[in-house]
Amino acid sequence: MISTSNVSLRFGKRLLFEDVSIKFTPGNCYGLIGANGAGKTTFVKILSGEIEPQTGDVIMMPGQRLAVLKQNQFAFDEFPVLETVIMGHERLYAIMKEKETIYAKEDFSEADGNRAATLEEEFAELEGWNAESDAATMLSELGLSEDQHHRMMKDLDGSEKVKVLLAQALFGNPDVLLLDEPTNNLDLKTVQWLIRFLGDFKNTVVVVSHDRYFLDEVCTHIADIDFGKIQIYPGNYSFWYESSQLALRQKADQNKKNDEKRKELEEFIRRFSANVAKSKQATARQKMLEKITPDEIKPSNRKYPYIFFKAEREVGDQVLSVQNLGYQNPEGEWLFRNLTFSVEKDQKVAVESESSTSNTALFQVLAGELKPTEGEFKWGVTTSLGHLPNDNSIYFKDASLNLVDWLRQYSVEKDESYIRGFLGRMLFSGEEALKKSNVLSGGEKVRCMFSKLILEAGNVLILDEPTDHLDLESITVLNNSLTEFKGIILMKSRDFQLNNTVVNRSLEIGNGVVMDKLGKFEEYIQARDEKKALA
Repeated sequence: MISTSNVSLRFGKRLLFEDVSIKFTPGNCYGLIGANGAGKTTFVKILSGEIEPQTGDVIMMPGQRLAVLKQNQFAFDEFPVLETVIMGHERLYAIMKEKETIYAKEDFSEADGNRAATLEEEFAELEGWNAESDAATMLSELGLSEDQHHRMMKDLDGSEKVKVLLAQALFGNPDVLLLDEPTNNLDLKTVQWLIRFLGDFKNTVVVVSHDRYFLDEVCTHIADIDFGKIQIYPGNYSFWYESSQLALRQKADQNKKNDEKRKELEEFIRRFSANVAKSKQATARQKMLEKITPDEIKPSNRKYPYIFFKAEREVGDQVLSVQNLGYQNPEGEWLFRNLTFSVEKDQKVAVESESSTSNTALFQVLAGELKPTEGEFKWGVTTSLGHLPNDNSIYFKDASLNLVDWLRQYSVEKDESYIRGFLGRMLFSGEEALKKSNVLSGGEKVRCMFSKLILEAGNVLILDEPTDHLDLESITVLNNSLTEFKGIILMKSRDFQLNNTVVNRSLEIGNGVVMDKLGKFEEYIQARDEKKALA
């Protein structure tokens, strides 16, 4: 268990937390959520001791061990992989190193012998004799082959380092586990392994993540940061979001009778608790949800952008035809080749490949931004394209433009109040609309690009990692909008839930079309994994 008592933190005039008293108990996984800048990572650092609060205390029971997922991928470059994992259990690792030093002495004394005996006893209590085999097993389960276990960390690529650092945090059954964005740079197979691991984990977990699928699968509670306070709610992210939105709608409807509100909330709780997913402690979560009273459901104070894509005209039957398409980059590498496929009306397509660079190149070719090296493609005469690139920096180079003038470039209607209306929907109201476009954060730039796409009103959307830089609120609204969109979508995204709720076809590219699967994204993943298993 870990708890805080009256924790407060202020950076200059900005108050992040004020008198936060909260308790995280064993057997539960808490998803720490909040808008960008709310202080999620900062609060994790307070819990870990990396940042000292200005007032209040962090409390853990004596003898309990806390583990944190490290973010610096280069911190362990001079250590072997297996040793890096074991370093996650600081006391055990310290004993191992002290034992090595003592046994390496040429003038081994009686005092050394006594000290070694003490260390050996503690080493055995900590199950040190199993440390290397346990670490090796975890690395193998995370997809690192045995020959990589003894390589130096500096010889691994970024995604492999992330897996090692994850193993380091999980190693040795810590009493409290703090995970800040644990699914970043992980493939879906590894994410699903982590979900299973946390499902069996009996101690306390606090996790920050923008991956709604992950939060829904592992969380028993949501810890919501808002206005300097943290409120805990039973259930996963979807339950928190849907219930808070229901409460917000009811709050806005002042004419609704109280008993009608109560009945609607009671029905929502009953319906949701009866359909708890088969993830961690499903039975316990269901019981918790059943005990919630309507008064416990509060409207969220979050501000959500208004993202709604509506095509100016309906797309016809002829959408896209691709014949033997290929692109070779300036270095001579073929990013894709021999692509032949067509896209039909009502299709929302997830485009997958082994390299995100290949996806980006295909999207740029189809959007007319790159010339194909070979082959050809043809859009139907009724199609109109909207492209959200993965790298949008080219759109924000003019430092002289404020957001009103920036968006005006892409609008037929030039009136300032009209432009401000679109910016306001993306949470740029008042003075925010006069910010210079070159000083925006990554998330703000993406929201501006959404305004551009909405103005263009295309019936075909080409989206390259649309959730990058977005907070959970924007991702959730985007997901709902793309689900309701009546046009064509070609999309590459690492967000499993976005893929699984939006797309109805998955296209894997490389040297030719590797796989073309109609249906939900999870059906493509299953078919792909089965194909790899047979290979």
